[in-house]
Amino acid sequence: MSDQNPVFIPGPTNIPDVLRKACDMPTLDHRSAVFDTILKPALAGVKKVLKTEEGEVVIFPSSGTGGWEAAISNTLSAGDKVLAAQQGMFSQKWIDMCERHGLDMQVFEVEWGEACPVVSYAEALLADTNHEIKAVLVTHNETATGVLSDVAAVRRAMDAAGHPALLYVDGVSSIGSMDFRMDEWGVDLAIAGSQKGFMLPAGLSIVGISQKAIATMEQADLPRYYFDLRDMIAQLAVGGYPYTPVVGMLNGLAKSTEMLLEEGLDNVFARHHRIAEGVRTAVRAWGLEICAVREEIYSDSVTAILAPEGFDATELVNHASNKYGVSFGGGLGKVAGKVFRIGHLGSLTDVMALSGIATAEMAMVDLGYPITLGSGVAAAQEYYRTTAG
Repeated sequence: MSDQNPVFIPGPTNIPDVLRKACDMPTLDHRSAVFDTILKPALAGVKKVLKTEEGEVVIFPSSGTGGWEAAISNTLSAGDKVLAAQQGMFSQKWIDMCERHGLDMQVFEVEWGEACPVVSYAEALLADTNHEIKAVLVTHNETATGVLSDVAAVRRAMDAAGHPALLYVDGVSSIGSMDFRMDEWGVDLAIAGSQKGFMLPAGLSIVGISQKAIATMEQADLPRYYFDLRDMIAQLAVGGYPYTPVVGMLNGLAKSTEMLLEEGLDNVFARHHRIAEGVRTAVRAWGLEICAVREEIYSDSVTAILAPEGFDATELVNHASNKYGVSFGGGLGKVAGKVFRIGHLGSLTDVMALSGIATAEMAMVDLGYPITLGSGVAAAQEYYRTTAG
């Protein structure tokens, strides 16, 4: 019966029954007028979640990684200079993709647990008087370390330098869970995925595109076909796709955005923050440390927890899965074996979070971690009990 337990990985997330049912539909002719009744609400809902009125939204049958590739291949040319920070597994993967596309990377190496180095970005942008930098990459929420970066601050640094580069933001594990303001922050390309804040299965890559980014597409010379944003924008405008879409997933996305907007985005963000604070309260009661080095950069979608010296966090994740049928996130890259991650985004409640905290406690005690059984649960209970829900 372990398949009835919620998951506590930072994506894919738990899928509400109403969304599973929305995705489960008979074959529908995607060239018919009926398809437009699914597509239009999905696109309109995503635009509201992204908080953009000026930009366009494109939805690919893909994962978030496809959104990265679409963003860079449609707006850049071989040899273009790109500014980025390597601060975790997912920011590193984005850098690797850029390098494979023949882009000239200027990368700041950052401690895993730190946020995007805004000051370093600002200095690089000011020094780039010839405007050789064409793109600035920001991983809004680094899923491997549970770190949130300040996108608005990066935009301010770009504006202060008078720099015309495009701003690309990986929002895969933040959009739909934490505040994201595409227009206000001047984001040119925003990437999300269906399997995290949108509470759906993996399979849709969501890309928000500014008008400034659209204007660069004809000059960009990197190859693209499946991920050609021009084809997608043209077809979506007339209610179609340049190839076969995932109709059931798009129907789920229309319902997902409806649910998020009905709850109210501010309420969605407040719920995620409250659940995350309960988890972090439990971590403190255990006497363990969080990978993110400062409170102001704590993620509200995932908490990466450092295992005590001499303990293998991967063993803990495997033990929780094998004995209790509950999944937590393991450490990735430089923090493999050093951290375990509790995902707390998407379809989640206080009660569900408490079950994850309790399971993590049992698994740690089983393996001899220096914690007291019940300490984290009690701390989180007190937090949830005494704060507004």
